Amino acid sequence: MFDDLTKPLADRMRPQSLDDYVGQQHILKPGKPLYEAVVSGRLHSMIFWGPPGTGKTTLARLIALHSDAEFMPISAVLSGVKEIRAAVSAAKKIQLEQHKRTILFVDEVHRFNKSQQDAFLPHVEDGTVYFVGATTENPSFALNNALLSRARVYVLNALTSEDLQDVLNKALTDSHKGLGSLGIEMAEDIKRQFAEAADGDARRLLNLLEIGVELAAAKHSNIINEACAKEVLSGGVRRFDNQGEEFYNQISALHKSVRGSSPDASLYWLCRMMDGGCDLAYLARRVVRMASEDIGNADPRALQIAINAWEAQERLGSPEGELALAQAIVYLACAPKSNAVYKAYNAAMRDARQSGSLGVPVHLRNAPTKLMKSLDYGKEYRYAHDEPEAYAAGENYFPDQLIGTRYYQPVDRGLEIKIKEKLRHLQELDKG
Repeated sequence: MFDDLTKPLADRMRPQSLDDYVGQQHILKPGKPLYEAVVSGRLHSMIFWGPPGTGKTTLARLIALHSDAEFMPISAVLSGVKEIRAAVSAAKKIQLEQHKRTILFVDEVHRFNKSQQDAFLPHVEDGTVYFVGATTENPSFALNNALLSRARVYVLNALTSEDLQDVLNKALTDSHKGLGSLGIEMAEDIKRQFAEAADGDARRLLNLLEIGVELAAAKHSNIINEACAKEVLSGGVRRFDNQGEEFYNQISALHKSVRGSSPDASLYWLCRMMDGGCDLAYLARRVVRMASEDIGNADPRALQIAINAWEAQERLGSPEGELALAQAIVYLACAPKSNAVYKAYNAAMRDARQSGSLGVPVHLRNAPTKLMKSLDYGKEYRYAHDEPEAYAAGENYFPDQLIGTRYYQPVDRGLEIKIKEKLRHLQELDKG
């Protein structure tokens, strides 16, 4: 039935040509640079960046096949400089004896440190190997600039539900490599459930399908029904790499949705991160940050609500505490927005760091001793509560070098409308 029953279905169903390859049409349809390079055999070094199960290894193999090049894989998880040197030595031998080019495929290339990545450079430069790296991490952060400058980066996207259903149908109907000879039956809605549970990952999809077939076979059936699907898919988790690229993408989307006053999108991204297993304490801290950075004094209640949600989350735990965070997120998204305090804080911090140790004006200094009083500490200080409107008009509270500096510029939204009016009135009093 199969070439090798011991191989996982995902390995057996690996595409053998570009026509069998599913997804990534943004880089692999006719006219696109990568497609034209592959079909014409014009090799160049490249980096494939994308989530798991999107076909990075398969694509590298297909490139080698179409280019009549030797495919030499190594894993950054299991290899070091010694293995790199051995691979380069083998590539030189192949070049000399067989007159073939070699594609050196490095899986999880971001796991290599700087010196290990540098070990590839001279051999890429002299044409001994064409370097193809696969990574789930952002190459801008994970790879050396020297290596990046010698390789073109191609972004591989998570497969769509339609792509995954194509993969599933091929596995069900292929009698040579897949499950075609078993006559496995699945309703269309069950197929959609499997595709959604795979979350863009073809390898995960085929692994789930294998489990479903085994469960059905244990019940002497060739039908993967609703009950079987529920059993297979109950433990599925969404793609979420804590502290990795996808982690920062999602927290960025959450923050920007709150800033953009979209409660629905904010709630969605919050739930995505919760569903992916994000640390709830981390989310709570970020919610508090949003309250100060993007709402500020336009609605000071936002900060209190965020802190209350954090406290509720800590006291209740999961899942009860998650609702408190959701409540806070929705409130923050709907609240009036102001980054006036955020901007003022950054500007004041910049001055504090750059202006040196400017002295406190004498009239603002406290004078608890006779010596301090003899030096006129606090002598000309005006007690604001004794002044009209409890405001010492024209008084300066800055070091002399920063007199007149203004950091805080309230916006015309929420409570800051009134704050702005109050500050404008005080400025008029300053003019006398």
